[in-house]
Amino acid sequence: MAGMPNMYTPQDPTTQFPRPPFPPQQQKGPGDIHKMDPAPDHGETSYVGFGRLPGRKALVTGADSGIGRAVAIAYAREGADVALSYLPEEQGQAEEVATLIEKEGRVAILLPGDLQEESTNNEVVAKAVEGLGGLDILVINAGTMPTVDSIDDFETKTLDHVVQANIYPLFWLTKAASPHLKPGASIITTSSIQGFVPSPSLAEYAVSKAGIANWTRAMAQQLIERGIRVNGVAPGPIWTPLQPAFVPNEKIEEFGSQTPIGRAGQPVELAPAFVFLASQESSYVVGETIAVTGGMPTH
Repeated sequence: MAGMPNMYTPQDPTTQFPRPPFPPQQQKGPGDIHKMDPAPDHGETSYVGFGRLPGRKALVTGADSGIGRAVAIAYAREGADVALSYLPEEQGQAEEVATLIEKEGRVAILLPGDLQEESTNNEVVAKAVEGLGGLDILVINAGTMPTVDSIDDFETKTLDHVVQANIYPLFWLTKAASPHLKPGASIITTSSIQGFVPSPSLAEYAVSKAGIANWTRAMAQQLIERGIRVNGVAPGPIWTPLQPAFVPNEKIEEFGSQTPIGRAGQPVELAPAFVFLASQESSYVVGETIAVTGGMPTH
C-alpha cells in the first residue's frame, strides 16, 4: 500500500502520499480498490491503534473500501468490534476488511445489502446488534457520486438514486439504531467539501452532501437529550474507488492538485477524525462537521 510505514513519524504532509499526476483509469461503480493506481492506503499497515475505543461496538456502512474501510480498520485497532455494511458485489473486499479486524482479536460481522431499500437498513442494524451484542457507534458513510456536466443532461432518476443512497439511510439507520444506543453512543456522518463549496459537475452529489451536514446539526440537537452525540466529517478530494468509477480521466490525472497541500488525501487520513468523534475524548463536540480537506476552505 502507498504511504509511510506508519502515520506517526514526523514528515512533510505535502509528500507523505502520492501526488498527481495519476495514470488515466476508469472503472464501473462501485469500484475496486485493487484496480486503482496508485493503490490507496486504508491503514492496512500504516494505522496503529492506541486503545481509544475499548470494547465498543460499531456499525460502519460502505465498509469494504475507501473511507469506510479505513474507519473499520482503525476502529478495530482501537479496540472495537465492527459490523461491516456493503453492497453484495463488494463481498471480496469486505472479507479482506473482516480478516484485518479479526487479526486484531476483534469481532467482524459481514452484512451485505443495498441500503437504498428501507428494509435492508432495518436488517443491517438488527444483525449488527445481534452479532455484536449491542451498538455504540454508527458510521453512516456509504454513498454514490454521479458526474453530470450540464443541467441539459439532468435526469430525475439520477437525483432519485443520489437521494436514495446518500440521504434516506441517514433516517432509516438512525431510527432503527436509536433504541439500541445508550448514553455515550456516537453517530458519525460523511459529508464532503462539496456540501459547502460545490463543483458544477457534481450538483446532485453536492446537494446531498449539504443535506448530510444539515441533518447532522438537526439530529445532534434531537439526540443529545438522550446522551447520544451526532457529528460528521467532511472530506476533501480523497483517493477512493468513487473517483475512477465516476470521474472522467482528465480530472483523475490531476486529482487533488487543486488543494493547498497539492495532493489527494488517502482514506487512512480520514480515520483519526472518525476515531476522535467516536471516542469519549470528543464528549463536548456535538453537531459539528470536521473538515479534512488538505487546506481547501469550506466557506
